[in-house]
Amino acid sequence: MSTTTSIEGSRGMRDWWLRLLLVFQHPKPVFVALRDESRESSSDRSEPVLAVILLAGIALVLATGTAGQLMDDSQYDGLLVAVWAFIAGGLSGMLAYFLVGAFVYGAGKVLGSRGSYRRARHLVAFAAAPIALSLVLWPVRLALYGDDVFRTGGSDAGTGARVFELLGAVFLAWSLALLVIGIRAVHGWTWARAAATTALALGLPAVVAVAFHVR
Repeated sequence: MSTTTSIEGSRGMRDWWLRLLLVFQHPKPVFVALRDESRESSSDRSEPVLAVILLAGIALVLATGTAGQLMDDSQYDGLLVAVWAFIAGGLSGMLAYFLVGAFVYGAGKVLGSRGSYRRARHLVAFAAAPIALSLVLWPVRLALYGDDVFRTGGSDAGTGARVFELLGAVFLAWSLALLVIGIRAVHGWTWARAAATTALALGLPAVVAVAFHVR
């Protein structure tokens, strides 16, 4: 009995790793599968969710101005930058996972969702897969500019930096599109209702952040 359960559990985890790859090409069935809120299904997808959260968090912190100034401090070398990216990225990814998940859950409730907070978080994680994928840009960027990407006014400044910022924005837009697709698929809603949920979930925090920044 335990052997059968173990095999089924391994198969379930494998299926969710495959769905993580599938979300880039055919996202709808991946998000439809999130309708299964059983303990087994939620447990099976926990590893790919964690991987996306960590990688997306690293991608986000590497895109910040802080990352671009790390090696202005002579104490930082390549190893220390990698450690910083891993720790800061992990913490940022987890924070975003719970906060954005809460916003999506709350917005969904306002518009009639009956799903759980956990499902909302998992939806956000799979929608963030393109942000995690954007890390593929970094080997190219490092090959072109080396350590200068972590220094103020390095050789990557100007057109080079803007090109990679634009590419990063494309991955972010891809994730936002997946979030709308995911909300629509998991609830079986219309495009308008899914877009309204996304706007409500992400719009209010953005307004609050801008308000605090202005002050």
